Amino acid sequence: MGKLLALILIVSALAAGGAMYYLQVYGFYDEVALQPGRDVVLVPLDGGEGKPIAYSGFEAIDAGSSPIRYRACFNTKMTPDELAQVFTLSDKIEPRNAPEWFDCFDAAAIGAKLADGSAKSFLSVKNISYGVDRIVAVTDAGRGYVWHELNDCGQKAYDGTVVGEECPPRPEN
Repeated sequence: MGKLLALILIVSALAAGGAMYYLQVYGFYDEVALQPGRDVVLVPLDGGEGKPIAYSGFEAIDAGSSPIRYRACFNTKMTPDELAQVFTLSDKIEPRNAPEWFDCFDAAAIGAKLADGSAKSFLSVKNISYGVDRIVAVTDAGRGYVWHELNDCGQKAYDGTVVGEECPPRPEN
């Protein structure tokens, strides 16, 4: 009887672990429909409304389970230096990992390009969700990447620190 119970526990643990892995890596993600003129926008130097840039080959994934699961890839003919003359640079140079099956987005390679200067990151949308900014990185080769990153208010709100007056009020759910 003890062996049967142990076997049931082991099989149940394996099934639960497999289900958690599947749901975390595959289950909640959906492809994002193309929205021309709204997929890739950058904030101008004056801080105004985001302006779209020319792009092609756009593909993106997102999950409703978290505001920081968005990832996208695209191509552009604009160079990072051209964009930096018009749009606001971001200090976010460590992209979040994407699921392995979304193979156009390699966070380690993108981060290395940002660190060595062969790519630049830009602010795309401030507070796309409370405390979350959209970041766009563009490489010298014209490859672009998009991800969501917690801003200062988001980090404070989610780690339990007092948010303070400099942050907008958190929306009621």
